Amino acid sequence: MRWKPLRKHDHQAEWVGWPARRSYRGQVRVLVTGAAGFVGSQVADLLVAEGHEVVCLDALLPQAHGGELPEWSRRHAPVVGDVRDAELLDRLLSGVDAVCHQAAMVGHGLDPSDAPDYASHNDYGTAVLLAAMHRAGVSRLVLASSMVVYGEGRYRCARHGVVHPAPRRAVDLAAGRYDPTCPDCASPLAAALVPEDAPLEPRSTYAASKLAQEHLAGAWSRQTGGGVWALRYHNVYGPRMPRDTPYAGVASIFRSALAAGQPPRVYEDGAQRRDFVHVTDVARANLLALTAPAPDGLVPVNVCSGEPHTVGELAAALAAAMGGPAPEVVGGARAADVRHVVADPRRALELLGYTARVGFVDGVTAFATDPLREPAALAV
Repeated sequence: MRWKPLRKHDHQAEWVGWPARRSYRGQVRVLVTGAAGFVGSQVADLLVAEGHEVVCLDALLPQAHGGELPEWSRRHAPVVGDVRDAELLDRLLSGVDAVCHQAAMVGHGLDPSDAPDYASHNDYGTAVLLAAMHRAGVSRLVLASSMVVYGEGRYRCARHGVVHPAPRRAVDLAAGRYDPTCPDCASPLAAALVPEDAPLEPRSTYAASKLAQEHLAGAWSRQTGGGVWALRYHNVYGPRMPRDTPYAGVASIFRSALAAGQPPRVYEDGAQRRDFVHVTDVARANLLALTAPAPDGLVPVNVCSGEPHTVGELAAALAAAMGGPAPEVVGGARAADVRHVVADPRRALELLGYTARVGFVDGVTAFATDPLREPAALAV
């Protein structure tokens, strides 16, 4: 463990209401885990810009980092350490009002051999953090969750209404039949917006670990009376994304191909629908959750753009912005991929006052030249 002493702070937060339901005026002191990461660094920057204090922690996992602290994170004097280190957390949580838990091993991964790492970093790490929060009397948590907890999105059958399709079969994918069908009548389905109360069915190790984080935080909330906003990020992109790693997001993978003069390779037929949300909008959702009244228990919230697009559209827009070759649609599908996941944005607006500000065209055009993280140490 490497630990750097923190400077002393004068705690000046003022809150309204009784402690379990407090909202803040003035300065909030927040522990941001994963604060050197893609999303966490943007959250830390925004909190400081809005006049709040941050205590930053990051383990600099080699799957996402190039081995050194990124330049943009050095201004916050982050502690380099592991969220699984209970002694370290006890020190860092002193005087903290809330925790913004971004630390996680993310991405599609390589194969099931990654499972112990996902469970250790994401689930055991969250359990250690929650126990430390209980010891420190910190009762407010914003948890970085993910749309992957849903598995497939929401679908409607003309005959049976809302249905939950079974996992897609390898034989259908091989034949180019990518869209799921009704489990009752095998008819084609229409994709619909996914609300937060949709069935949860994670279909990858990473997805299972994110749902486990929600369950752990929910149990902690029931035991302690603490409040948890579980922000289910949809497909986040933007500056500071990790690159040249199998754990990167699809936007980063496409950009790396284009930068090398290669066409972005699009699986299936390119018509799979997602909600691509800019990282600055995700950071703002965290700010709103940290300063809004704490919820009763754990409340999940979709964090999305409200402007769904296909993966093929993302590849084409990025290729045009970079002046690169047109995307190559290659068919097939990666294990555990789902067809359509398009978020319902209404709860975020109603409870947090959140709507996205960065449109798809502007965001993707900027992403063509945005600074990205240095290649990860374990890139293959």
